Amino acid sequence: MEKIDAITALAALAQETRLDVFRLLVQAGAKGVPAGQIAETLSLPSATLSFHLNQLKNAGLINFRRESRSLIYAAEYAAMNGLLAYLTENCCQGGKAGCGTVVCDTAVLGKTEEAG
Repeated sequence: MEKIDAITALAALAQETRLDVFRLLVQAGAKGVPAGQIAETLSLPSATLSFHLNQLKNAGLINFRRESRSLIYAAEYAAMNGLLAYLTENCCQGGKAGCGTVVCDTAVLGKTEEAG
């Protein structure tokens, strides 16, 4: 990950609502969450949610797919893991074994569809 990409991702996450949305999507796994359910869970008006989802999407942290009339949003685990790797690449003077760095294993989660 390049420095500018890390800055963009961190800037997107440096807002309470977007951090809540992203954490909800990370917890949901590869299947994702419909936009309406995100709004209901976090008590957000649809216009507000749309703004925050676009910020996360533009930062490359989430993706979406259309299922019938619903938009299903999911975390981009590769981007999340890339950000974690960028932040910890020199952890413990390069001895990552001592850092306990954890990343999501996308092979366990299953692949999400790219749509957007």
